[in-house]
Parts: sequence; structure tokens; C-alpha cells
Amino acid sequence: MEDARPSWDEYFMKIAQEVATRSTCLRRHVGAVIVKDKRLLATGYNGAPRGIRHCLEVGCLREQQNVPSGEKHELCRGLHAEQNAVIQAALHGVPIAGSAVFSTHKPCSLCAKILINAGVIEITYDEGYDDALADELLAEAGVTVVKRVPRNG
Repeated sequence: MEDARPSWDEYFMKIAQEVATRSTCLRRHVGAVIVKDKRLLATGYNGAPRGIRHCLEVGCLREQQNVPSGEKHELCRGLHAEQNAVIQAALHGVPIAGSAVFSTHKPCSLCAKILINAGVIEITYDEGYDDALADELLAEAGVTVVKRVPRNG
């Protein structure tokens, strides 16, 4: 008889998927959770900083300027989910060195650098994001990166 309970990876990824539903990005909804010792430490989704109007209200600057996905990250009102999760941990004094991140999408190179410096040692994700520099940096830093394979897939 198969265990009906989700594995820890499934459990944390489901939480990341739920967090992503708070995203205000018009292009992609991303959620991330930071976990250590099977404890949820922080969550983040992609969207504008607090007090700043969301893309849902003012439109997407990247769309307006025809910026392809993965390029010119600085031309965006929003922060990435991984960035917001690290910021939330810092804001509330939660140490995350030695933690794992579960993200709906593989981190970009900007997020990879932040996660490396924050002491994240493992990243599990569902959907790919083509960023060769992120892959190179994470490998060089010794961060374990795992593309999750669903139990029935």
C-alpha cells in the first residue's frame, strides 16, 4: 500500500506552489520557501516591493519594452521569489545558513548569487529556467540543485 502522505519534498513544494499564487507578476508566478531541519523558515513570491504599485496595477515594464525572458532583470518593478524569501528571513532575524530552498522555478543567476551568499546548500525546483551562469555558479559553490520528479511522473 502506497503511503498517501506527501514526502517532505512534495510537502514543501506544495507550499511553494501555494506561495506562488500571491505573485503579482504578469509573466510568471514563482514561489519559494526556505527550509531547515524540516522546518519552514521563510517564504517569498515574485512581486513589487512593499509600498510600490504592483505590475497588476501599472502593467509590465518588461513587456512594454519587449525584453525577452532571462534578460535585463533590472528592468522590472518586482523582486524574485527567492530574493523575497531571503529578505523576509533577514527582516525577521531568521538565520538560514545551511538551509534548503524549494522553488517552483530554478533560480536565475542573480538569485543564485544571493542564495550562495546566504548559505543555502540545496535547491529543489519544479520548472527549469535556462540560465547557464546560474548553473555554473551553483555548481562551483557546491550547492546541490535538484529538479524534482513528481511521484507519479
